Amino acid sequence: MLPTVLRSGPYRVYFYSHEPNEPAHVHVDRDDDSAKFWLKPVALALNLGFSPIELRRIQRMLRENEIILLEKWNARFGS
Repeated sequence: MLPTVLRSGPYRVYFYSHEPNEPAHVHVDRDDDSAKFWLKPVALALNLGFSPIELRRIQRMLRENEIILLEKWNARFGS
């Protein structure tokens, strides 16, 4: 199960249900591109296809929603 926690423009932000032992993070998809970002602080962990410009755009969007995303992470996996 891949719960979507945020949609912003073309981006789908979600958690993998089987990764609770890693630090708080999200996965972001658009079309065939995907990236993983740590949430505390927001930082790129893995990129599979996004351009540097788009990664900066995504990182900015995640920073703007960091508190909400961390709350959703903690509600799903505990703090």
